[in-house]
Amino acid sequence: MMSAAAKIRPKIRVAVVESDPLRFIGFRSLFDSEPDMELVSHTLAELGTKTDVDLVLLGSRNGHNLFDLMAGMKAARPDLRIIVTGSGADDETILKAVAAGAKGYVDEAATAEEFITAIRMVNQGSVWAPRRVLSIFIERVTSSPGRIFPAGRVVFTDREKEVLELLVAGRSNKEIGSALAIEERTVKAHVAKLMRKVGVQNRIALSVHAITHSLVNSGS
Repeated sequence: MMSAAAKIRPKIRVAVVESDPLRFIGFRSLFDSEPDMELVSHTLAELGTKTDVDLVLLGSRNGHNLFDLMAGMKAARPDLRIIVTGSGADDETILKAVAAGAKGYVDEAATAEEFITAIRMVNQGSVWAPRRVLSIFIERVTSSPGRIFPAGRVVFTDREKEVLELLVAGRSNKEIGSALAIEERTVKAHVAKLMRKVGVQNRIALSVHAITHSLVNSGS
């Protein structure tokens, strides 16, 4: 018998954007033991009108430009959480996918448990990526402290450079404000302006963008 808590628990509606019916069946098998998850299949065009979809599993295959697909989804549904799935994607592609707005990457060789955990974490607002990718991210940041500069495409003020350096180093708004002797609300304003200038949706995407677009030099 289903408990009262399970009955009122809101379902996580997950959409698969795939043309291959066998892949959809494969994904559906992951959800058999997850009563609070529901899997549906939609085309890219349909997603713009499906406001009840919480999260998308987007396959990085079939010759489509992954970043164009994500841009289309984000334009129609800015709040949509996207997990990219694929086979053997290189680390740069994963980093750039996050910078473009994806909330995570799960390799198709992952276990069912890993898929479910990734979906739950992303649905709660976290970012899911392989440990090796996070290690590369940290290594690049720590190997070149204080070397975040615009690469000719975006002009930052000196203060914005300082804020961005600390943000990429993993500091919170409060810590950045303390380090620069400015108010936390001022830090928030700087971060918001940086995201607008760079064209990303969140702090993590801003940090990853700074690294993948040579705003951070990974050594000389």
